[in-house]
Amino acid sequence: MSIPKVAIQGALGAFHEEAANLYFAGTEIEFVPCDTFPEVIKSVETGESDFAMMAIENTVAGSILPNYALLQESELEIAGEYYMRIVQNLMAMKGSRIEDLVEVYSHPMAIYQSRKFFRNYPKIRLIESVDTAISARDVRDSGEPTRGAIGSEAAALRYGLQIVAAGVEDNKQNYTRFFALRRKHALQQITPEVNKASLCFSLPHTAGSLSAILSIFTFYGLNLHKIQSHPILGQPGQYLFHVDLVFSDYGRYRQCLQAIRPLTESVQIFGEYKEGYQSFRDIHSQKG
Repeated sequence: MSIPKVAIQGALGAFHEEAANLYFAGTEIEFVPCDTFPEVIKSVETGESDFAMMAIENTVAGSILPNYALLQESELEIAGEYYMRIVQNLMAMKGSRIEDLVEVYSHPMAIYQSRKFFRNYPKIRLIESVDTAISARDVRDSGEPTRGAIGSEAAALRYGLQIVAAGVEDNKQNYTRFFALRRKHALQQITPEVNKASLCFSLPHTAGSLSAILSIFTFYGLNLHKIQSHPILGQPGQYLFHVDLVFSDYGRYRQCLQAIRPLTESVQIFGEYKEGYQSFRDIHSQKG
């Protein structure tokens, strides 16, 4: 088997690289860094990459709805998921102190997750950038002792920066959920014993329509781990519902899908996969 190529958003040293290394633990992989999430999706759709690692929600900031929209419009499916503890660090040039910093750069999500910490340093101006690791690289390239970045320890090590304050995230239970994505039906031999599914559906704008769907989930013994709605573009009053379902009986889950279809206007399955962490190596060992 050739070395899998994994598309990630951001430069090397970003949290996406760390999540991919953990998910694909024990398997040699090659990274394809991309500036944006649409580029990540396109890299897999065109065959440039075999997989993508994409953040989908965070325990502090919530769901990343634009990424759900990308997944809905793509030709990709969820192969697995990984929950990773996010530790944000303030880094700068070696020899710099936090008192020296005037500007700190990072991805908007990292800034949002650290906003309480920086209230104690009102002279520091927080500036949004496209990526945590790119911010670290830019600080290194600038050589300016008054500039800093927020990002991972791996980014500090990769770009030779000094961590001037570790763990600056506001909530220490800060986890990000990542999806491992692949082309639909691209690698059917890599199929774990699934017990979780992510899907979205739309409903007619009638009283009790959502309640009826939830009752069917209960009847078939499915555990609803997540439900979130968002408006359908151009259709006022109409919503898409994103759900994560966990089950112990795959057959009952598939029967449930058949039961809800007549009650919905559309159903799209994003992926069926193993709940929580399962490495690429473990999945690959089950092929056959």
